[in-house]
Amino acid sequence: MNYTIRKISENEYKLLDDFIYEAIFIPEGVTPPPKSIINQPDLQVYIKDFGKEKDDICFVAEVDGKVVGAVWVRDMADYGHIADGVPSFAISLYKEYRNFGIGTAMMKTMLAELKNRGYDRASLAVQKANYAVKMYKKSRILRH
Repeated sequence: MNYTIRKISENEYKLLDDFIYEAIFIPEGVTPPPKSIINQPDLQVYIKDFGKEKDDICFVAEVDGKVVGAVWVRDMADYGHIADGVPSFAISLYKEYRNFGIGTAMMKTMLAELKNRGYDRASLAVQKANYAVKMYKKSRILRH
């Protein structure tokens, strides 16, 4: 599958609403929550006023002119927060675009960007049952 990874444009920040919803891990057989769940404070921390802080960085994946995924970081007090000044990851792909290497490419692009900006670590919280754990381990992105 041909895809492009590029920085998000300011007029696309609203897409993060969709991608934070898509990032919610829903175990097989469990009914997905309503989209309004993204209005909860523990999810809003990922997207509210995105782009206003220096640590707000986002790349999107595009296929045939359509944005199909996003990876973004910000310094926030989320579930995976380990220290102030350490950005936390969020990553999401529409289901039909998973397992094509796009997520791995987005993660590697973000890690290179963080390294170029002088960050020596970042945080990513993920449930062990999440299918994406395999990608993180395979890419050597996930360290315990």
